[in-house]
Amino acid sequence: MGHLKRLVTPIIVSAMLLIAGLAFAAPTDVPAAPVAVNIPPAQAVDARPPDGTSPAPISPDAPRTGPTPAGQTIPEDYRIGPRDLIEIQVFGVETLRHEVRVNSRGAISLALIGTVALGGLTVQEAEALLTAKYEKDFLQNPHVSIFIKEFTTQWITVEGAVGRPGVFPLKDHTSLLQVMAMVGGGAAMADLTEVMLFRAENGVKKMVKYDVLKIRKGELPDPVMMNDDLLVVSRSAARAALKDSLFRDIVDTINPFSYMKP
Repeated sequence: MGHLKRLVTPIIVSAMLLIAGLAFAAPTDVPAAPVAVNIPPAQAVDARPPDGTSPAPISPDAPRTGPTPAGQTIPEDYRIGPRDLIEIQVFGVETLRHEVRVNSRGAISLALIGTVALGGLTVQEAEALLTAKYEKDFLQNPHVSIFIKEFTTQWITVEGAVGRPGVFPLKDHTSLLQVMAMVGGGAAMADLTEVMLFRAENGVKKMVKYDVLKIRKGELPDPVMMNDDLLVVSRSAARAALKDSLFRDIVDTINPFSYMKP
């Protein structure tokens, strides 16, 4: 009997150790780190790249524009406008890569966050806005980049005493003198000492006068024109009065009846 007990005891102990080992080796239900909040699981988006590493932000110096027409460049402070075609990327989330055209009201529509107004914002301002919207309810640490693929031509209006008044396309860094050259310069009676520039800043329209003659001589800086600027070149009152006076003298000279009293 004692011999049988010595044989059975090791077997029972081994079985108990095996059961205990299996119990400790069983996996525990540890939830994965959340990658999205407040959206159904089917719409959850992982903002991390496939290898699971933390995404590195795209450098602020990275180009933000696509191919542009010959002779045209997009200034760093360019503001997004209607009809612009832009590409939006969320680093590491290919499904949130969109190419959209800004509508006439300056807005776009994106997955998850819906309609967003980007008109009037610089690229950096628009990136910050979209980052905040994605981060608020949907993604953790998103890195949004915007690239301008096509931009609408900017315009300037020139009216008054110039060779060809009208509305003209405005290229990057076009100066006042260059605009005057585009419109054929001042007309015969133009007053180039007080060319008026009307520009809207923060919703307020302001007017500044420029002396084109002094700018031509290099005595004053040549200002850069901006989109939607309005240039008005007035007639010189003194030159117009002189012309009218000379014309009247000529008429009086050749008209024999001009000296007759009524």
